[in-house]
Amino acid sequence: MTFPQLGKTPATLKKIAIAALLGIVLVAGFGYFTRSKPLPVVLYTVARGDVEASVSNTRAGTVKACRRAKMSPTAGGQISKLLVKKGQHVRKGQVLLELWNDDLRAQERLAQEQLKSSKMHVREICSLAEAAQREAVRSQELKDKGFISAQLLDRAVSEAASRKASCEAARGDIDQSRSRIALARAGLSRMVLRAPFDGVVADISGELGEYSTPSPPGILTLPAIDLIDDRCLFVSAPIDEVDASKLKVGQRGRITLDAIKGRTFSGKVKRIAPYVLDLEKQARTVEVEVEFDKLAKNENLLVGYSADVEIVYDMRSNVLRIPAQALLEGNRVLLYGKNGVLEERAVTTGLSNWENAEVTSGLSEGDRIVLSLDKAGVKAGIRVEPEQAKTEK
Repeated sequence: MTFPQLGKTPATLKKIAIAALLGIVLVAGFGYFTRSKPLPVVLYTVARGDVEASVSNTRAGTVKACRRAKMSPTAGGQISKLLVKKGQHVRKGQVLLELWNDDLRAQERLAQEQLKSSKMHVREICSLAEAAQREAVRSQELKDKGFISAQLLDRAVSEAASRKASCEAARGDIDQSRSRIALARAGLSRMVLRAPFDGVVADISGELGEYSTPSPPGILTLPAIDLIDDRCLFVSAPIDEVDASKLKVGQRGRITLDAIKGRTFSGKVKRIAPYVLDLEKQARTVEVEVEFDKLAKNENLLVGYSADVEIVYDMRSNVLRIPAQALLEGNRVLLYGKNGVLEERAVTTGLSNWENAEVTSGLSEGDRIVLSLDKAGVKAGIRVEPEQAKTEK
């Protein structure tokens, strides 16, 4: 039996070894070039910040004026003077319009003349009364000295008393004349419409020569003048009855207007309705009024704008927080782990709102979590790469 010599390899074995090595290289290369690429995702770096708890209105609110008066004269009549225009700013007490009142002014002038006549009559009658009183005093002195009889004294005393009564009656005529003047002026005031406060004329119903009448009971008519105090504005908005118990007067709020995009106005709760609105086919709500903070003169906010309010009822400062959109059902997040592989992590949340959620356990500051949960294929166990890093300041 003959054995092959050491140090020599048959040509067949060499070929097999080379073929096997080439196969391994090809398999490795194919695996390398056909491996799955990491999925790009948006990551968020967990940091500290403030978290607010707030409630918002269920339907659009409305901007209203703190004071608004829809006024008409208390008496009916023809408009003889219209002293303001729509959009005009007026002062408290300023005359807005007058109804025809020539008859009442004539009555006032007549009462004034009667007052003058009554005063002159009083001076005449009371002067005679004073003279009669002096005569009665002299008669008493003469009677005491025996120069006149008791009958003459009685006559003088009676005359003095009569003159005094006439003087008092004349003074009563003066009071009556003054009352007539007051009555005429009261009638005139019913024909004049004055501004009860500083404001802007929003609307006018009526023109010169037209008749203006007050609203009869149970029948609504258009007011002659609609006056708005535009220096003080607030938003009246419905809040769901479930959230109403969290609200208190004085809480801070943020106001946004559809007509003014990109602006947020600050305000505070000034009133919470003491009852729940139960409207058919609508959720039960509580009307809440949020007053604007001091507004600049050039804001040009209009009464009637639609508005939304967000009322903050609790806040935590410098707490660990994450965006609310990073939370999965059951308070879970996808954590960016070693080698870019996603890990599912359960967290415990505290205060939260639509934007942020407080994290009390499960994450540490500096951890990175996935924000783009709606991206196809994003789940625990896959390998990802950061598409865009976001850190909350």
